[in-house]
Amino acid sequence: MTETSGEPRVLATDAAIALIREIRRDHPDILFHQSGGCCDGSSPMCYPADDYIVGDNDVKLGEIDGVPVYISASQYEVWKHTQLIIDVVPGRGGMFSLDNGREKRFLTRSRLFGGGERCVVPPRPLPRRAT
Repeated sequence: MTETSGEPRVLATDAAIALIREIRRDHPDILFHQSGGCCDGSSPMCYPADDYIVGDNDVKLGEIDGVPVYISASQYEVWKHTQLIIDVVPGRGGMFSLDNGREKRFLTRSRLFGGGERCVVPPRPLPRRAT
C-alpha cells in the first residue's frame, strides 16, 4: 500500500512536474529518494533509476508524474502522518541530485493528514524488496 484510501502520500506542484519533465529529457528513467537530513537536509534527491539502489527497507510512497518516490523505513515512521508535496525553488540541488546545475531545486513541503481523509493513516506500507 502506498497511499491513504483517497489521499496520496506524495504530490508534486506544477513547477515540480515541469522540472521533472525537463530532467527526463536528459534522463528518461529517474526516481526520487527523500533525503534523511544529513548532508542535503530533507531535500528530495532525484537520481537516474539505474544509478541508485533502492534499499530493502525503503518504502515507496507513491509516484509523481510517473516517477517513483521512496523514503527510508525509519524516516517513514517519523513522517507517516504527513503528506509530502514536492515543489521547486530557486537554488542548487543536492550534489548528486539531477536538479543540480539547473539554478532551481526540488524542495519537500508537507502537511499533516488531519482526519478529513477517507482513511486517516493507513498501516505502514511494506518495504520494497529487491527482486
